[in-house]
Amino acid sequence: MARRRIGWLLILFLTGMITANVLEHFEATLEQRVALSFFIPLLIGTGGNAGSQTTSTIIRALSVGEVDRKDTLKVLWHEVQVGLILGLLVGIAGFMRAWTYNQSAQLGITIATAIGVIVFWASSVGSVLPLFARIVGVDPALISGPLMSTLVDATGLFIYLSVAQWILGP
Repeated sequence: MARRRIGWLLILFLTGMITANVLEHFEATLEQRVALSFFIPLLIGTGGNAGSQTTSTIIRALSVGEVDRKDTLKVLWHEVQVGLILGLLVGIAGFMRAWTYNQSAQLGITIATAIGVIVFWASSVGSVLPLFARIVGVDPALISGPLMSTLVDATGLFIYLSVAQWILGP
């Protein structure tokens, strides 16, 4: 069992280093706006949870025969819609949390926008990842969750800090 899992674990470890590269790239932004760093666990955790919910749902649907790889576009379209709704709702909650933190509308809009986009992104990617794994002959349960977490951590952080630069300035 360990031999089957170590390869994937090492690949995920290496791809996880992308997160450190993203933080390094946005170091100046984080130094100028320290408050942004306080929301990183919230945004990344929420994105990971949204993606994990989606992958779990799709893996279950695959295992009971509700969907097949030929349903990829249908599944993606469905999860895009769900991701938009969830992103909007979680974005509202994110705005309220940021507002209660320091009563800055700019920070609230930054958090709301970033978390909305991250949830949308995670739901979309999470819908096709298990299907892609099945297509290439990899057990979706073995790779989808860990790969989803690693992917959402790095891309979610990039989305968040890019939105922050766009709204708050460099």
